[in-house]
Amino acid sequence: MIDVPPERFADLVAEALDGIPEELGDLMDNVAVFVDDDRPPGGLLGLYEGVPLTKREAYGGLALPDRITIYRRAICAASNSEDEVRRQVQVTVVHEVAHHFGISDARLEELGWG
Repeated sequence: MIDVPPERFADLVAEALDGIPEELGDLMDNVAVFVDDDRPPGGLLGLYEGVPLTKREAYGGLALPDRITIYRRAICAASNSEDEVRRQVQVTVVHEVAHHFGISDARLEELGWG
């Protein structure tokens, strides 16, 4: 386990978001990304909550933003170095952003992002 300070971890999340191709980033709509210091039950490293873009026809008018949460302590607990944290943050951000685009866990597994 490594303990990456919250400020540095937030920088790693920002780097991972900046690494998303611009064409995809431009398509992201009404989604906010947060870092949570708690360790959620079930071993989650990240969580997407919202209505995927593929289901937005039923979205409604004044909906709250979708929410992507990246769990700092859970990722740190699963890592032995900052490089491992960086890689896991990248994988987790891509995984949760994929859910925003309507990609399922099964499909992410097939693509190697599970």
